Amino acid sequence: MTVNDDSFTNWMHREEIAESMIPIIGKLHREQDVNVLLHSRSLVNKSVVSILKTHRFARQIAGEELSVTETMPFLRALTTLDLGPSQIDIGMLAATYRADGRGLSVEEFTAEAVAGATGENKIERRASRDVVLYGFGRIGRLIARLLIEKAGSGNGLRLRAIVVRKGKGQDIVKRASLLRRDSIHGQFQGTITVDEANGKIIANGNEIQVIYSDDPTTVDYTAYGIDDAILIDNTGRWRDREGLSKHLRPGVSKVVLTAPGKSDVPNIVHGVNHDTIKPDDQILSCASCTTNAIVPPLKAMADEYGVLRGHVETVHSYTNDQNLLDNYHRSDRRGRSAALNMVITETGAASAVAKALPDLKAPITGSSIRVPVPDVSIAILSLRLERETTREEVLDYLRNVSLASPLKRQIDFISAPDAVSSDFIGSRHASIVDAGATKVDGDNAILYLWYDNEFGYSCQVIRVVQHVSGVEYPTFPAPAV
Repeated sequence: MTVNDDSFTNWMHREEIAESMIPIIGKLHREQDVNVLLHSRSLVNKSVVSILKTHRFARQIAGEELSVTETMPFLRALTTLDLGPSQIDIGMLAATYRADGRGLSVEEFTAEAVAGATGENKIERRASRDVVLYGFGRIGRLIARLLIEKAGSGNGLRLRAIVVRKGKGQDIVKRASLLRRDSIHGQFQGTITVDEANGKIIANGNEIQVIYSDDPTTVDYTAYGIDDAILIDNTGRWRDREGLSKHLRPGVSKVVLTAPGKSDVPNIVHGVNHDTIKPDDQILSCASCTTNAIVPPLKAMADEYGVLRGHVETVHSYTNDQNLLDNYHRSDRRGRSAALNMVITETGAASAVAKALPDLKAPITGSSIRVPVPDVSIAILSLRLERETTREEVLDYLRNVSLASPLKRQIDFISAPDAVSSDFIGSRHASIVDAGATKVDGDNAILYLWYDNEFGYSCQVIRVVQHVSGVEYPTFPAPAV
């Protein structure tokens, strides 16, 4: 047998293991509300090849590839436990078991590591919480995809309706088509049908009522059987408390804005300050995509090194706020063709840092350049630190933060020397540290942070909504503090 034959045999063996993982992962998700992760990446509804690629990607974080032969025993061990709703990272189980010197079996170690999700410690499965999307644009449709994806267990969040202004022609058919196919993010994973007679889009069995309105004060959501819903406003039309309060109608109890909030509206970056949300808070903002990209790594650097001052320059993909061809625009420069120009513009991300990190007294400035790509941006975060350090120390620290800290769902890490922007389309992290581009000189550090300003941000919004609704289940093994 040749070396090539050996490699192919090994590949087929790993394929077989990954294939046997799928029904186990699906059953844990459907029957026990357990989301199986691999280094913060969900394995639910993933294909054989996706599972293998996710294992291989672990080398970017941990420095070596993780094999399904290592993680499968932990997955099998989970099936023997009386688990409650939770997120369990089998990548972290394998890594911590490898470092554990007590001689425990995989079954004994797994039972101990996830004890907080078993027996008397189990969280009760909660009833679904209704969600309404006000607006159905780029962010709205991605949030819809995520809500539908996460509805598999029948618990958690349930997308009940979208509210839009009625367009001409086959409005509902066209909106369903935009949900079904996306030029950047690809095909919807599942089936979508339209019930025009009843004004509904049915996606993977989820019946989504289409409500036509241009005025939030005219809608009575209880008329559609919607109760105690969280409404996600992704129009950006209202950004202060007075305007967003218009959404607090019968059937809606909380409003979450997918844009920076003005005045006293709290700007929430999940992973950083979501624990400041009070049970009686009715109106919240998820800040901007760029704020979500820079605040988690900024917090990580401030916690370890201290930050005296900083500047963020965002090289941002163009958005629907710009013109495709030169035309009138109320803002300077944004009227020039987005597809043909780099456009200097403003960003509120730097000023929004103060809301998300009030304890950080360092002044942070910022500016932005819109460039001719449709998705994925990069933030260049230049920091003056309180102490000197080295590039190696910073990279080791940020790699560990991405692997085993409370910010591991927000911060990703990549060391691939040939990575470019399109490689990060579909990333579920708020930002990805590019190790190869990182620069450190004494007390000066420059971080290059990729982020999918559409999908990664939408994932952050979902995390905030899950937290608000009480269906943000704990992760095991617990990340290091």
